[in-house]
This record gives sequence, structure tokens and C-alpha cells, in this order.
Amino acid sequence: MDPITLIVLAALVVVLFYGITLYNNLVRLKHNVSKAWANIDVLLKQRHDELPKLVETCKQYMGYEQQTLEAVMRARNSVSAAREAQDVKALGQAETQLRLGLGNLFAVAEDYPDLKASDSFQHLQSRISGLETAIADRREFYNESVNLNNVRIEQFPDNLIAGRFGFKAADLLEFDDAEKADVNIKALFG
Repeated sequence: MDPITLIVLAALVVVLFYGITLYNNLVRLKHNVSKAWANIDVLLKQRHDELPKLVETCKQYMGYEQQTLEAVMRARNSVSAAREAQDVKALGQAETQLRLGLGNLFAVAEDYPDLKASDSFQHLQSRISGLETAIADRREFYNESVNLNNVRIEQFPDNLIAGRFGFKAADLLEFDDAEKADVNIKALFG
């Protein structure tokens, strides 16, 4: 073989290995997004299972607060539907409503000393608060994974491989402005 043919073959082999490396990196990023979503999903399911227990405990003490309890359960159902559909945008909106509902529920619980003293309520409140913290942590990891994925599929030359093999951008898990705003303590206790 002549030297020019060897150089061309060597260049093709290098380009082929470079393309394979880019493809494998994109696959890894895509699966990191899926893994991060699965981590959030597990926590959402756990919280989904705990909320009816909390509402039932509160019903025993808060007979006149049906609207607050129903709002939490409606929001819980919305979160569940968005989670099952893997609709990240709808999940962000539903999460906002659920967090506001829980905030209202815990604020209203302040008016019921027997409820606040209940071991069951304290345990469930602590458990749900812990799950909320874990969801926030996992949401941060998920959004970072989505960001890394989305940047890579837009960068050159990764975008050539991503477009050819159908890699898609993922949605960030964002909450509505109401979730990010400061809590109006006066309105909660007024």
C-alpha cells in the first residue's frame, strides 16, 4: 500500500473512533437524565403514599378545614398524573400547588394544638418534610443532568451525532414563580 492510502485509512479510523466516543458520551448523558428522573420518581411515589395518611390524621382534628385538605389531595393527584405521564412541565406546576397546599395545611395545623401534639401528625409531618428536602436535592441533580445533556447535544461536533441518531433535549424541572417567591407569613397566619 502506498503511504497516502495508509494516511487516509488512519484518518478514517481516527474519525470513526472519535464518532464512537461522541456517541457513547451522548448515550451516557441521556441515561444520566433517566437515572436522575428515576431518583425523583421514587421520592414522589413515597410522598404520594404518605399524604393520604397525613390528611386522614388531620381530618380527625380539623373537621372544618375540608377545603385545605381537599386542595392537598387534588394537588397530590395532579402530581401523580404528571409523574406517571413523565410530563416534567406539568409536574413542576403540580408540585407548586402541592407545596402551597402543604404549607397551608401545616399553617392551619397551628390552630389545632391537639393535632400538633399528635405523635402520628408529628411523624408524618417530619417524614413529608424530609421527602421534600430529598426531592429538592434530587431535582437539583436532575436539572444538572438535563443541562449537561442539552449542552452536549447542541455543541459542535456532538450536534452532528445527536441529530443523526435522534438524541433529544430534556426539560428542566422548574416550579412556578409562586413556588420561588418568598412566603407571605402574614397571609398564612392572618
